[in-house]
Amino acid sequence: MTDTTTPAASYLTQDAYDRLKAELDHLSTEGRSEISKRIEAAREEGDLRENGGYHAAKEEQGKMEARIRQLTQLLENAVVGETPPDDGIVEPGMVVTIDMFGDEMRFLLGSREISGEDIDVYSEKSPLGEAILGKKAGDSATYTAPNGKDITVKVLEAKPYQG
Repeated sequence: MTDTTTPAASYLTQDAYDRLKAELDHLSTEGRSEISKRIEAAREEGDLRENGGYHAAKEEQGKMEARIRQLTQLLENAVVGETPPDDGIVEPGMVVTIDMFGDEMRFLLGSREISGEDIDVYSEKSPLGEAILGKKAGDSATYTAPNGKDITVKVLEAKPYQG
């Protein structure tokens, strides 16, 4: 059996795309070169079984390669667009404020890679994201949580993310 699913596209602002592309370019060139030099220098220290510097550099190399794969996949499947219009309609790239169980909750709808700051991020493909997409202030939406319970939320505000 072959898995033919393609990764879901993520909305990115042009600024986020440019920032991630620069990170990918750096990791793919200077980053790989630097880690290669550190591995070689540690290898020259002798016995690799007891060489902590070598093992740390190899682990860092693995993490860097994973990030390169993640960025490559994200950028290949990104939908790059301008900041959405300030029309109050919930769509990717908006900071949304909702009322959930009487508490206000504020988050960015889209990819966590859009945000360079400390804000919760929900995918537009998540149950909550899908439920509120296209809604505006005053609209309510219901979605099914992972525990099977239906949750109703009310959209209070949707403003374009200003990253």
